[in-house]
Amino acid sequence: MEGSLSLGSGARGRGPVLRRRFGELVIRLALALYALVTLYPLIWLFLSAFKTNDEFHSKPFGLPGQWSFDNFGRAWEVSAMGTSIVNSLLVTVLALVLTLVFGALAAFALARFEFRLKGFWMGLFLLGMLIPVHSTLVPLFILMKKTNLLDTYAALVLPYAAFELPLAVFVIAAFLTSIPKEIEEAALIDGTGYWGIFLRMMLPLSLPALSTVAILGFLRFWNDFAFALVFISKPALKTVPLSLSVFATGYSTDYKLTMAALSIAVLPTILAFLLFQEQIMKGMTAGAVKG
Repeated sequence: MEGSLSLGSGARGRGPVLRRRFGELVIRLALALYALVTLYPLIWLFLSAFKTNDEFHSKPFGLPGQWSFDNFGRAWEVSAMGTSIVNSLLVTVLALVLTLVFGALAAFALARFEFRLKGFWMGLFLLGMLIPVHSTLVPLFILMKKTNLLDTYAALVLPYAAFELPLAVFVIAAFLTSIPKEIEEAALIDGTGYWGIFLRMMLPLSLPALSTVAILGFLRFWNDFAFALVFISKPALKTVPLSLSVFATGYSTDYKLTMAALSIAVLPTILAFLLFQEQIMKGMTAGAVKG
């Protein structure tokens, strides 16, 4: 009698465990399917980069019949990809430095100090996030022409930093508000000035928020086409998106070289995200909670 009771209780105990394991298996399969669907466009891009134009049209979703590695060398040469990558890196790095420096300073002031018109300045930055970026192309072009900034790196660096600054202020300020005031007060008692607090304490502590702003800005600056198309006409100053447009004309498109060039262009963004993904998740979580 006791044996049958123990067997029955054991069977009842295994039931919830099996249901929990089955639920975990379903969740993992669903996540794997979602990851596959999300990554498939990237996989398709890399596979298409090895195809010929005939294969691209005849079997767009199949594997290459003949792996054409020469596509990458030809795409690099025709589009002057080396020069455009250097230009994009220079513009992106300069714009990110300006965005992070001024964004961190403004966020520190808004998050750690109380002063008159604080709400006004926060609202002003919010208004900057609501302005459609591409609606400013015409007035910016006129301004750049009058100030002789067309066909210079500044024509891209300054607008990039200006339009990314509101987002940087909100993300960093939201993160800084989560830092206890006692740390700052203890530093002031020890004789540390506000610049020391900012440089030695707040910047290291806000690394997740800075990483989030950096990767979002990097993706936006690296992939921008409209500003570069309007403000840059010299071939020596063309960025990566402009160099990709040489494979398409009004009459035809060389798809094999286009896919090969896109595969090269997307690698820096993938590498940047993989390097900073942990910091990005921390920064985005803090901004969501405090924002």
